[in-house]
Amino acid sequence: MRLLTGNDLVTGDVIWWADGDWSRLVADAVDVGEGADAIAKREEAARRVNGPYIIDAEAGPHGPVPLHIKERIRAAGPTVRRDLGIQAAETASESWVI
Repeated sequence: MRLLTGNDLVTGDVIWWADGDWSRLVADAVDVGEGADAIAKREEAARRVNGPYIIDAEAGPHGPVPLHIKERIRAAGPTVRRDLGIQAAETASESWVI
């Protein structure tokens, strides 16, 4: 499984391609397959995402799980204060352990 990720240009949040739009939740991400490069170029040109890139992931019980530790940390949010960031508002990101 291949996912497309980057950062939102307005907020700086980590975002994931969710089949036609971007989401802050990795659980919403979809497999971009061979179309990843075209999507990344189009979205970056439209100034909807900064630095989009493709990562490897595997299917998990609550959605995709990034294979590399760096991407798992990006998906889970700040590691210093768990009361901040995406994990404070969303419990879905806690469905797997870094």
